Amino acid sequence: MRRVPRVLSIAGSDSGGGAGIQADLKAFAACGVHGMTAITAITAQNTVGVIAVEAIVPEMIVAQVRAIVDDIGVDAVKVGMLGTVATIEAVRTALDLLPERTPVVIDPVMVAESGAELLDPAALRALIGRLLPRATVVTPNVPEAAALTGLHDADPETLARAVLELGPRAVVVTGGHRENAADVFY
Repeated sequence: MRRVPRVLSIAGSDSGGGAGIQADLKAFAACGVHGMTAITAITAQNTVGVIAVEAIVPEMIVAQVRAIVDDIGVDAVKVGMLGTVATIEAVRTALDLLPERTPVVIDPVMVAESGAELLDPAALRALIGRLLPRATVVTPNVPEAAALTGLHDADPETLARAVLELGPRAVVVTGGHRENAADVFY
């Protein structure tokens, strides 16, 4: 029998079900993998916008990951909304609990579709310095790639190369925020 891959999402919870942990679990199920979660924040949101955000205490984030690692195991990780420096530090600690070479995909969630800020400005430096070097793949959209690199008028290919210089092994600049919706892999 083939073992079902075990994939952990470390991200925020979207009460509207369109993003975050809820969207990740739907994607995992569609790919035939067992999805698990470590929630970093709870949002009150719907299709119109984000009404409120409540961060989960860092110790609880680490405890969620530890519980999964100690029992079920993890074959890959997808990191989403982090929000604060304390959350980024907790996720960094939690990633140390994983087996060496566990693939880590980081989606640097900074702003909701509605425009709500989901990453504290101070947390941007922590994300760049503490987590991106741990990533197998980073998947920013064009505005996120520009914020990560400071290159606000660059084309997606230049942004992808600049994000790669921040430490991940690969970058996919997603095209959803452009007229030409093609992704750029580098």
